[in-house]
Amino acid sequence: MSSQLSEPYKSLLSLGSVLLVLGLLFHLCFAQLDHSWNWAGVLPYWPKLLQGWWTTMGLSLAAMGLSLLVGLLAALARIQSFLPLRHLSLIYTEIIRGTPLLVQILLFFYVVADAVGLQNRYVAGVLILSLFSGAYLAEIIRAGIGSVGESQLESARAIGLSPVQIYQHVIFPQALRHSLPAMAGQFVSLIKDSSLLSIISISEITLNAQEINSFSYSTLESYLPLALGYLLLTLPLTWWSRQLEKRFAYET
Repeated sequence: MSSQLSEPYKSLLSLGSVLLVLGLLFHLCFAQLDHSWNWAGVLPYWPKLLQGWWTTMGLSLAAMGLSLLVGLLAALARIQSFLPLRHLSLIYTEIIRGTPLLVQILLFFYVVADAVGLQNRYVAGVLILSLFSGAYLAEIIRAGIGSVGESQLESARAIGLSPVQIYQHVIFPQALRHSLPAMAGQFVSLIKDSSLLSIISISEITLNAQEINSFSYSTLESYLPLALGYLLLTLPLTWWSRQLEKRFAYET
């Protein structure tokens, strides 16, 4: 029992040691910095930063759900026998992955959205992020589906499972387990990529931090809380994905 209890303490001790060393390194770096901190000048604008954080979280959560749906549909389209559908999915993923998100935002909002009469910047922002992240998720999901052995599919057919049941009980559970780490990384990237929506004047946390900097002339004091805000969004997501990995950690 004592040896079992010691493992968590060893882990905490190791984590604490690493954090202590990193903290000392950052302290030494900032100690060499010739900078007069002006937190008092930034403090009145904290509600604006908090409002931007909530906006970023809402945009990111909506885009995560929609991008997962887009990625799943695109991945399934890539493995269909109907060639036009496969080619459509291929063209979509290659164009999105081969062009910068900044250009996609500008083209979608000022060309496509304007052509269809979509004026809501927040809805457009969610759609842009979803289409962008969905292309990467499509390849991640497709790779997860491809990792399922053909022998398992043959066994599922042999016991009389329908194609829908094969996907539900055989393919998707294993594909999810194999895809979880890469999907979590893509979702983290999506949260950070939402900062580019500032170019179409969406009041997310990055745009608000830029405005606070222009008001207060306090760059570090404006952007250090910005970094902390993103960590508060990405670290829980990473922790949750690791818990799911443990839950789905079974032999195949």
